[in-house]
Amino acid sequence: MKTLFALIAMMITLSTIQAADSRVYEMRVYYAAPGKLEALHARFRDHTTKLFEKNGITNIGYWVPEGENKELKLVYVIAYPSAEVSKKNWQSFLNDPAWKKAYAESEKQGKLVAKVESYFMNATDYSPEIKPSTAAPRVFELRDYTASPGNLAALNARFRDHTVALFSKHGMKNLFYWNFAKDQKDADKKLVYLIAHKSRDAAKASFDGFRQDAAWVAARKASEEKAGGSLTIAKDGVKSEFLVATDYSPTK
Repeated sequence: MKTLFALIAMMITLSTIQAADSRVYEMRVYYAAPGKLEALHARFRDHTTKLFEKNGITNIGYWVPEGENKELKLVYVIAYPSAEVSKKNWQSFLNDPAWKKAYAESEKQGKLVAKVESYFMNATDYSPEIKPSTAAPRVFELRDYTASPGNLAALNARFRDHTVALFSKHGMKNLFYWNFAKDQKDADKKLVYLIAHKSRDAAKASFDGFRQDAAWVAARKASEEKAGGSLTIAKDGVKSEFLVATDYSPTK
């Protein structure tokens, strides 16, 4: 009987491993050159997204900051089948004659991008399935957590066991959760995730309810007592930015 139970446990474990998301994700942030944001959107809309797919790169979503006085930037997430092929696929895209032509034609009047940031990430084991989806109206919130020293595992555990379910309870849509890939700077500290709300007002109401929820208060207290303090660093440990999807984003 013990052998049977051990075999079943092993099969469940193998099934879980096989079902895990093994893709590597890249979040890229493009800061548009002055007056070039619309031209950048046009290049993505008409050329880049299609050429990504042609070269084995999956489009997950494209967003811009929401509201007035926003930065002129584009935030997007793409996926590669694995870390091993990510460089190959990106190089294939860059070498594609159709991309070279689109790039050259779009930059005849000057460069479209002033600065690029790039972060490679892996899905957490508690993230919902990462795939494009649409639901309108909604506003997206990108949240960036920097764990205090040695506490990323504890932070992930709190999200896995409590936070994700409580977000859902209070009307927030859990979309994507990532940790930085192991070869990235701050890989031992970073949790990045995207959630959605019906509106900015709905986001405020949801977080007010979440923070006052007795289950959250207890989970936070227990996790911080076990860790000997906050699970995130004191300065800029939690960052939040509201985003809206572009018209060409697969996730809206």
